[in-house]
Amino acid sequence: MEAMPPAVEPYPLILKPIFFEKVWGGRALERLGKKIPAAPTKIGESWEVADMGSTSVSGAGGGAARSTVENGPLAGQTLADAAAMWGSRMMGRYPLSVSGGFPLLVKFLDASENLSVQVHPSPAYAQANAGANLKTECWYILSAEPGAVIYKGLKPGVTAASFAAHIKDGTVANDLIAVPAVVGECHNLPSGTVHALGAGVVVAEVQTPSDTTYRVFDWGRTGRELHIPQALACIDFASPGAPEATRLADDQQSARLVTTEFFTLDEYAVNPGDALPIGDESGPAVVVMLCGSSSIGDLLTSGTRTEIHAGQACVVPAFSAAWDSLVAGPGEHAARVLIARLVATG
Repeated sequence: MEAMPPAVEPYPLILKPIFFEKVWGGRALERLGKKIPAAPTKIGESWEVADMGSTSVSGAGGGAARSTVENGPLAGQTLADAAAMWGSRMMGRYPLSVSGGFPLLVKFLDASENLSVQVHPSPAYAQANAGANLKTECWYILSAEPGAVIYKGLKPGVTAASFAAHIKDGTVANDLIAVPAVVGECHNLPSGTVHALGAGVVVAEVQTPSDTTYRVFDWGRTGRELHIPQALACIDFASPGAPEATRLADDQQSARLVTTEFFTLDEYAVNPGDALPIGDESGPAVVVMLCGSSSIGDLLTSGTRTEIHAGQACVVPAFSAAWDSLVAGPGEHAARVLIARLVATG
């Protein structure tokens, strides 16, 4: 670990991706400009914003996952180092996660094959079971092959007993609601929702910082652990299905895609040369560039600006007062950007 530099004023942090090989992964993240490990490695996940002291053994391997800063005076340090240096100037009025890390996890996922059918712990289950970490997430669909679907929720009438029976006889896929994967749509997946990415789909994922996943069905693959008792205890059978997809309409410049009790997610279309205010002293913002390029900085001065390109994420600290606007770069089309923000939890 490099020595911490002298005190540095808060500035937008471009972070180095952390890649994870997955049995269901592929090479599609190269289309986002990712320099993933050489073939035949199948990369399923690129963690863009991560600050976790430990992960699930069956997920990210059990070790820590902490994003490293790529730009500016803190290059080579971690997101955790920046949070320790800046304190409330990073987080505003929001606390770090229960484990002391940045309270959002942002990824890109490439599902070359179906992901396992799975569920994540509910708040009640996480509170009652050590090692189970709450996970609420949403998927923004970046690309989808013709006919691709995602699986989101259970069909009406599915009960715990019938679902358990279908896990045993291998017909559990018939209980799932298959939804066409449409580029530009965003799907909210509250904890307790049974779900799976279908083959041929690439998404951006924003979630609470947890990789606790309980698998119930793996499409005939062998060698990976299933967690059937835990999953059955977490699934919300009383509320089949899941919220409808949301999207930014063609005639809109902005839209709220997701509101959870932990974070919100908005999408913006920013015309070339136009500015989007993003500074917020109450808390940090996570900016994910979907297409185009932009720079983040102060419109009132000619100071240094932070460049951000499609396929990158950027953490904008709460009190980076000189870095409060995103300006879309040149081009024929609007830049598209997601911005995630924290929600007060009490």
